[in-house]
Amino acid sequence: MKEKEVVVDTKKHAKDGQLKCPYCGASEIVPSSKSGKLRCNYCSSEFDGKKLEGMVEDIKELHGRVKGSGAKDIKKDANDVITLKCGGCGAEVVIDTANAPHARCHWCRSYLSINSQLENGAIPDVILPFQVKKEDAQSSIKKFVGARQFYAHPTFKKEFTTDNIMGVYFPYMLVDANCHANFQGEAEHLVRRYTMGDEKNSTTYYDADSYHVEREFDITVNGLEIESNSMRLDKTSNEQTNNIINAVMPFDTENCIEYHSNYLVGYTSERRDVNVDDLNDKVRRQLKDVAKFSMHEDMKFYDRGVHWDSQYFNVMGTQWLAAYLPVWLYSYQEDKGDKKVLHYVAVNARTGETMGSVPINTPLLLLVSGIIEILCGILGLILFFATYSEDDEDAPILFLLLFLGGFIYYGAMYAKYRNKSARHTYEKETKHEITNLRKVDQLVQHKKQLKNRYINDRNDDILDGEK
Repeated sequence: MKEKEVVVDTKKHAKDGQLKCPYCGASEIVPSSKSGKLRCNYCSSEFDGKKLEGMVEDIKELHGRVKGSGAKDIKKDANDVITLKCGGCGAEVVIDTANAPHARCHWCRSYLSINSQLENGAIPDVILPFQVKKEDAQSSIKKFVGARQFYAHPTFKKEFTTDNIMGVYFPYMLVDANCHANFQGEAEHLVRRYTMGDEKNSTTYYDADSYHVEREFDITVNGLEIESNSMRLDKTSNEQTNNIINAVMPFDTENCIEYHSNYLVGYTSERRDVNVDDLNDKVRRQLKDVAKFSMHEDMKFYDRGVHWDSQYFNVMGTQWLAAYLPVWLYSYQEDKGDKKVLHYVAVNARTGETMGSVPINTPLLLLVSGIIEILCGILGLILFFATYSEDDEDAPILFLLLFLGGFIYYGAMYAKYRNKSARHTYEKETKHEITNLRKVDQLVQHKKQLKNRYINDRNDDILDGEK
């Protein structure tokens, strides 16, 4: 049975066309690069956007699904082209909302904008204005790339410049949720670690106390952020380093304001192309991850980990808002024969968080790694023969570590430059509140001579929302 759904009209008072200064009546209204507010270019007055009203404020009261009208399903055949009549001179101005929801009148140069919601998904419910200045973003990107100069691809180093960084509004869904969780399973606490056997044949064992554990609680999640553009949702793409953009989250979404397209003047934007139903399963898994990881602090006594064999998680209500969130973006396309890779360096335009991917001069990195591997191998052989004895097991282990030195170095440098594993740790960074916590910690047995450092089938740190 489909859950009950309520759609809140977030743009019922929205007006298309000119936005005029409330102080002097001029129509030259643009976003201020210093304050993030809207600014009148005629009288220099600045004014704030409005906080969105009409949504459910107490998340504990959420039941079913509540959506802002900007999060409604996109109609594939919706018309992108809108014609407005200029309030300044009366001319008719065509706006192609597939590219931008605003345009300038070709006669009087007034800005005209689309703010009422369209069925093509071009108009969100809320927006978070740019706060980090362009010059500060350029400085952050230069610093990030500057720390990765040695192994950067020569063509990239030659062509790199921050002059062409762009301010981009990316589409996201912001999700509030009211949930109930009940986790049951086995947890272990380390009592003793010891080694048995002689020097030639020894084994490390662990003694542990095993507990039956339960954690039942209500949890509210505030502002889970998830991309709502299908291209950006693909974090495993070999053609675009989308995980870089994901990694600069989270944003201070509590400061979002009602959307107005004048905030986009001077910036570019991507359009939402997925619906709530497309994201629903992924969001529910991520909400469950937030709940599971919220127990880590409470479960830290169990240092051998937890195996949850029962994970009941019920989402009682959700609230969805379509949002535009700001990013300063540098992009560079690397040509690798018949393959092209688009690298990004991104700056969160609210917090300044910076992450990026830099093309690697692979032959140079392989050469240096090979030299390190040879030197480590020689050093390992010297140490091995200098310290070897039948009773000494440390020398072969040290030799093995040194033998892997070049491989370890290559992996570390590759990770530093490409940052393929960088991502938004939503399970830890998403705001949440736990109430009505019920706990069971029942000692079951004392286990001896266990060979594994952690409990068998440990799953308290496994993410489902990344699948």
